[in-house]
Amino acid sequence: MPNERGVRMTDGRTTGSARAFELLEPLVQAATVRVHAPPGGYDNPRSHRTGPTWGSGFFIAPGWVLTCAHVVGEGGAAVRLTGREVGITFSAGSITGTVTGRVECVLPERLEERRPGRHALWDLPDLALIRVLAPVSHACVWLTDRSRPRFDEVAYFGCTEDLGTPEITGRTTRLRGTAGNGAAIRLGDDDEIEAGMSGGPVVDLVRGEVVGVLKARRQAGGGGLAVSVVQLRTLPMAARGQVGLYRRIMQAHDLYHYDQHLSDLDNRRTWTDVHGELPPEEGDPYAGRGRLTPGERTTLFGLLAELPPPGSSEVVRALVEEARGEEPDPLPPAPLSWRDGLGLLHDPPGGTAEAAAMLRYATDVSVAEYREPVTPGADEELWDWVRATAERLWRPLRRELGERHERGLAERERRRRASAGRAVHGPARRSGGLPPGASVLLEVWAHGWEDLYDWRVSVLAGPAHAGRVTPVDSGVRATLAGLPEALRAPLAEGFRRCDTHEAAALLEVAVAPALFGLAVDEWVVVGGVPLGVQRPVVLRHPAGANPAVANPAVANPGGANPGGAREHPADREGTDASARWARVQAGPLQDERADCIRGRPRSPATEWLTGLPDNTVPVHCRAADQEPTLGSLHAVRDAGYGVVVTRRPPPDPGASCAPFHRGLREELADAGRAEVLPVRLQNLRGRAYGADPDAYWAAGTGLVWEDPARPLPEEEPLQGDL
Repeated sequence: MPNERGVRMTDGRTTGSARAFELLEPLVQAATVRVHAPPGGYDNPRSHRTGPTWGSGFFIAPGWVLTCAHVVGEGGAAVRLTGREVGITFSAGSITGTVTGRVECVLPERLEERRPGRHALWDLPDLALIRVLAPVSHACVWLTDRSRPRFDEVAYFGCTEDLGTPEITGRTTRLRGTAGNGAAIRLGDDDEIEAGMSGGPVVDLVRGEVVGVLKARRQAGGGGLAVSVVQLRTLPMAARGQVGLYRRIMQAHDLYHYDQHLSDLDNRRTWTDVHGELPPEEGDPYAGRGRLTPGERTTLFGLLAELPPPGSSEVVRALVEEARGEEPDPLPPAPLSWRDGLGLLHDPPGGTAEAAAMLRYATDVSVAEYREPVTPGADEELWDWVRATAERLWRPLRRELGERHERGLAERERRRRASAGRAVHGPARRSGGLPPGASVLLEVWAHGWEDLYDWRVSVLAGPAHAGRVTPVDSGVRATLAGLPEALRAPLAEGFRRCDTHEAAALLEVAVAPALFGLAVDEWVVVGGVPLGVQRPVVLRHPAGANPAVANPAVANPGGANPGGAREHPADREGTDASARWARVQAGPLQDERADCIRGRPRSPATEWLTGLPDNTVPVHCRAADQEPTLGSLHAVRDAGYGVVVTRRPPPDPGASCAPFHRGLREELADAGRAEVLPVRLQNLRGRAYGADPDAYWAAGTGLVWEDPARPLPEEEPLQGDL
């Protein structure tokens, strides 16, 4: 039977979870809202009444409400979601207020272009972020920092009308598993989920944190689906030099709870207070010891939020690996904030105390390189707190962290001197070149002899960690036409891991030469802008590919290494290819038509290719999957050329290639050296995308870029299922 709060406690429910519900219910209800049409808006002209309930939502930071995209999509496919105004009714103590909010963005972004029909399930993650359009005082929930939920007892909250009027109520159930590669959470059938509850919070009763957003109920059998709040990390990335929406919101979230924890203006329970009163977790290996206290954790989140955000996801992952002692979970979505790094340090391996791992991480963050100048004293305040907390836990840990801090300060000073040109170890990257960090690697290969393709997306570490590869996702049996949609989410995840506040990461497309015409630079992944406009995109020969096997027309006449893997000649130091790479990087550049003479096709002779100057850039203007261009691409690779230009020819077969060759010659002369070509080609694509007629000649241009400092993974990809 339901209790007086409208919550049905099923038989066998432990007193521990019942107590947790009692403690958490007031906090969650205070932050949960009803979503409806805006007062006096289009749906309610000349009226201040709120109208019917569309769904629920909840405040995650001051001025920001999280809900489901299908909730704000009430009204049909003709309604544009982003920018739409909605009404939000919430409670502040004994007072109920209604404000207007505007939808800031929806996830996935393609919902603006294509959304399901009525009563159909919306694509994951099905989230909408609403910005409140007036300054109001309200409560906020506590969001989990864990990258994946634990399968424990939870409560879900939302707007119901059991007694004839809208109110926020809660029910309890258990998490039963995940779906959608971890984006969705399955809810048990312990209680019913009503329609108006969609968009409400799902709360972990063991740890006292919101882990999901209620999405759907099953038509039969009870239970439903929620969306993991970690999917907030898939919010659109910021433009260069700006702080992304996710980082801004999480910073505001953590500072809100930090301020609430420190405030002594009233005696109302805070989330931090309740965390300290929750029943102990069953089977806790630390039995409460070896973990930060709730107050310490809130303070650490707040101190981290006062620092500038990390430069990239890879920075966070590297510090987590140092503190944890092993590589963190590579599954998406990538960690984007200092807070996300803490979420990867729960339950470290080898019996390491969780608190010790977090304090090591915080120490490293206090001496890290920030993307912008730090507020004076903020990093020192973090270190002072770490040192004091370490002494409470274990005094020898304080000495270890002190030594770690001193090493970090020395290393930071060395990096700053190096960036300023004093005590530089090797030449600094010249202006206009590629960023030195990690890149995203896309591999596509034919699925046997069928007209289907398998693929793999990875993060390829930069020259500082050459050969290190972190997998992101993979798939099989996709058509060429279906590749852009299949790769949209994996590529977006790779970019989140690699992009920095200074530059968009390089995308390396490793495919057989016959696929060099794949228009990856024209795909749209995020932001509505083609990839080739957003970032440098280059082509690469696949690792271990033997041209003699891939193209019998250029088979090795001597029969050496039949069917075996073969590295690119430029990978071997001291070879002609290595000399060609070094020479072409320094410039000046000399273009040479490889597959045509005055517009007519030709096959280049091996002797002619090997006799060209080392600063030559072979140029191809014809279709890569047809002869003579296919044979020429293999031939120039065998001759050791690491920088090669290709082109997808225009649809009109009678169009002259002269404008392309003329424009490219001028571009190479102006560039002067090859190291700037990937970025200059990106700029050319941007000009053409912006309707600059002087850049139209570059349409379809591709750049083969076999950088020996960025070796591809040696293992060959699997060829699909048997």
